[in-house]
Amino acid sequence: MSTRPDTPLADELREALAAMLRRGLRRAVFSAPKTPGLRRLTLTRLGDAYQAETLTDTQAFHKTLSAGQLPDFAAEALLRDFTQLHLWNDTHEHQLRITKKGRLLQSRRAAAPPPERAQHDRAKNHLLPEGEVVPPLVDMGVFTREGRVVASMRDKYRQINRFLELVEDALRTLPSNRPLRILDFGCGKSYLTFVLYDYFAVRQGRPLQMVGLDLKADVIARCNEAARRYGYTGLTFEVGDINGYETKDPIDMVVTLHACDTATDFALYNALRWQVPVILSVPCCQHEVNGQIEAQQLGILTRHGILKERFSALLTDAIRANLLTCCGYRTQVLEFIDLAHTPKNLLLRARRGGVSAAAKRQAWAEIEAALAEFSVEPTLLRLLREGGLLSLPGSGEGEAD
Repeated sequence: MSTRPDTPLADELREALAAMLRRGLRRAVFSAPKTPGLRRLTLTRLGDAYQAETLTDTQAFHKTLSAGQLPDFAAEALLRDFTQLHLWNDTHEHQLRITKKGRLLQSRRAAAPPPERAQHDRAKNHLLPEGEVVPPLVDMGVFTREGRVVASMRDKYRQINRFLELVEDALRTLPSNRPLRILDFGCGKSYLTFVLYDYFAVRQGRPLQMVGLDLKADVIARCNEAARRYGYTGLTFEVGDINGYETKDPIDMVVTLHACDTATDFALYNALRWQVPVILSVPCCQHEVNGQIEAQQLGILTRHGILKERFSALLTDAIRANLLTCCGYRTQVLEFIDLAHTPKNLLLRARRGGVSAAAKRQAWAEIEAALAEFSVEPTLLRLLREGGLLSLPGSGEGEAD
């Protein structure tokens, strides 16, 4: 981009962009490309300057711009290569769009809608809207190459957007002035890992370092190759076991999606051991408690096999949630997707801090009652005890911190 466009439309664009700079522009994302092979351009504020990252089908290019250079650079990019631009400051999201007739349309909305409006807004606006090409969604068959949702994948599309909503809510509590580190335990083929990285690092331009961990070397090799193909420079994958995994770098968020049976417990244990600020966990198959459970007074819940299996899964997650509370995490059990779409529909979302001693005592009392009634010892409880991370309230050993 070397020539300065001099037209009334270009002047209007530069004025709009200069006004955004005065309001404290934090990031900008160009989308809906007109140029073949071009995917996206992201501008991210780094101190007094901005980093431009241009993604093509095969490569990623970077350039540093001063604030004075940005209006000309962005105006030319929008006129020549894209038709849509989203910009964010601390209070609003702005959108600039050039129509087919060459008119500039501008709109804005609050960057973080009030809680009473959030559910209404989300019902209308998907975080990953149709019409924008997201390479991982194309490869997994959710989007066409034109960015349209495949009819048979509507449920999966809604599930992905719901997951992003839950993650975005949690990320708002984390620092935005430095790269975040996210660790995905048991990433598997990593569809949601790729989508998560694309949404925050590419579409929103948020500095992000993600690591996916899995036991299968061939799967990890394919994931690393895909990350290179997409130009996801901050996303890497490693072969490793959840049990005993170590890292010297501070982790801001641990994600565990469908880690099977007690693998979820090892992931949660590591997150607690590292005092990770945010934990997101979608448990998968759960067999351990089902093999242990023996009801004392509530045999009605365990007499029939199918009821016993379902109740064992619910009991497992209820104890996990309370253990997170005992360890000082504000914990929610949320619906990940409607029951009509998948029976594995619970997500544990935990944020460190803000838990009173009384709440910890109540959580532990409920765990003790469940253990006494059903004679179970879940893996997470055992790991916390063996690791010395759970000082039991009321035991004379102090309280979990």
